[in-house]
Amino acid sequence: MPTAVVEDGISIAYDEDGSGPPLLLLHGFPQTRAMWTEVVPALADRFRVVTADLRGYGASAKPPATSDLANYSFRAMGADMFALMSSLGHERFHLVGHDRGARAAYRMALDAPGKVESLALMDIVPTDHLVEAWDYELSKAYFHWSFLAQPAPLPERMIGADPDHFFEACLSGWGGATQRAFTQIDAYRAAWRDPAAIAGMTNDYRAAVSADLEQDAASDGQVLECPALVLWGADGVMARHFDARCVWAPRLSNLTVGLVPGGHFFVDESPRETAEALRRFLLPLAA
Repeated sequence: MPTAVVEDGISIAYDEDGSGPPLLLLHGFPQTRAMWTEVVPALADRFRVVTADLRGYGASAKPPATSDLANYSFRAMGADMFALMSSLGHERFHLVGHDRGARAAYRMALDAPGKVESLALMDIVPTDHLVEAWDYELSKAYFHWSFLAQPAPLPERMIGADPDHFFEACLSGWGGATQRAFTQIDAYRAAWRDPAAIAGMTNDYRAAVSADLEQDAASDGQVLECPALVLWGADGVMARHFDARCVWAPRLSNLTVGLVPGGHFFVDESPRETAEALRRFLLPLAA
């Protein structure tokens, strides 16, 4: 397993495959880069595909949180990924993210639009938009946002008592996926059973409602011009509560939207359809 040491001594675990224009795939909560295992082969014939674990997740570093939580912000996660890709010789690249990885990817494009060739965001609305739309139904569906953001060590201790039960409930609860859909479940379990990973994930969510919102406010009104794809799970929470084009069109001027069968974790549920959607979007851009 290769790792790259980026800013402040943070080590980022990654894998590479294929040849062609560089393409970075970022995972979400509570997963690791293993979520892309069945998608990478469909892309590696045309792209140099890099998958990486976000800081706080998987085999990447899990530093203690700073008092302002800025080192778990999506900006910090994005800086890790820019440094990783630069170390591999890629200064400009295509960028795909799901869930937390999509939030990090969006922040990367806002912070350094010249480095992002194209952007694909999976099953999210912008963090500030989600917080502003928060209501009873969303709070039931995405209860983990409030729970994980509670001060340490409450969520860490509660999750640590039975991490498999908690995280697998998350996997099955946002669209009805069965455990059979998660072919990489052993990799996910191995990662989330680490107390440092539980702490890393909770710090990610604490930052989301503090440092990240502050950074979002500073970017208010910024419009990205790169080709952008927004994919949602047809049976997921996002598709039930929001209209993808209405939410994203004011922020992404060159926007394509689509639905993939499944819930929030449609990459695991429908890897073939996910890969096909990515190929339709990316191949014309790589010609």
